[in-house]
Amino acid sequence: MTIAPETDFDRALGFTIPNRQARGRLVRLGPVLDIILAAHAYPPAIESLLAEALTLTALIGSTLKDAGGQLTMQTQTQAGVVSLLVCDYRGGELRGYVQYDAEMLASQPEKPSLFALFGAGYLTITFDQAATKERYQGIVPLDGETLAQAAESYFVQSEQIPTLVRVGMARGADGRHHAGGLFVQHLPEGELGRDRLHTRLDHPEWEHVAALAGTISAAELADPALALDDIVWRLFNEEEEVRLLAGLPLTRGCRCSADYIAQVIAKFPVEEQQAMAGDDGMITVDCAFCAKKFPLPVGALPD
Repeated sequence: MTIAPETDFDRALGFTIPNRQARGRLVRLGPVLDIILAAHAYPPAIESLLAEALTLTALIGSTLKDAGGQLTMQTQTQAGVVSLLVCDYRGGELRGYVQYDAEMLASQPEKPSLFALFGAGYLTITFDQAATKERYQGIVPLDGETLAQAAESYFVQSEQIPTLVRVGMARGADGRHHAGGLFVQHLPEGELGRDRLHTRLDHPEWEHVAALAGTISAAELADPALALDDIVWRLFNEEEEVRLLAGLPLTRGCRCSADYIAQVIAKFPVEEQQAMAGDDGMITVDCAFCAKKFPLPVGALPD
């Protein structure tokens, strides 16, 4: 099914190139991105950073075979503008949040470098498999110029899989945000799920796929007038066979709820609960992700 470009938002599209032993994923974010960014009054530099992080999270998370699995991407920073960046993906739902020092950011240029934002920081990517209860985690330095480069390094260094990652962000004249991403991997032993041993970065099949994929520009990825299906065609139309997989819708999802927060607060002794309460006797808890406030009366908390 062909998707009209003007409606091709908030979707992940997978594809495989069987003869080249490669798989890929495209993502385009629109309204979902606006909803997440609108939860906090982020300045432009932080908006751009979070948009890139959310796009990467959608790209990588949407490759999970376990429908209940979760992908979490988080930064560890040292003396940078950003003290915390965390995004996660589960079942097509995205959420993300950035904590930063506004005064330090004000002293930076309009487009701060990755080092200025994070200092000598690290990127942590965690896969939680719901079905098997297994957890896989990899950590790589935040080197290079973008988060996308750090994510690319994660797969090359931690999983030893040749990977190409590209991300583009834009903001239209109407103030709406658009972001797109491309994620391509080489699986030299065959189709998905096959053994990946003996992967080589200089494999001729991978070099061919990477050369084609690398021609995509950031502007094209973020362009709302360019459908994801059309991007696949532009990049790989000369290949013998390209298989498009079923598209996956993406939504903004936050798992906060009054019941869950009440259960957490109830674990504290009554004296500590009372200390948390304001003059009105209510404990107000803010969700960092969606910025919702949950006022809870101390006396109503479960035992």
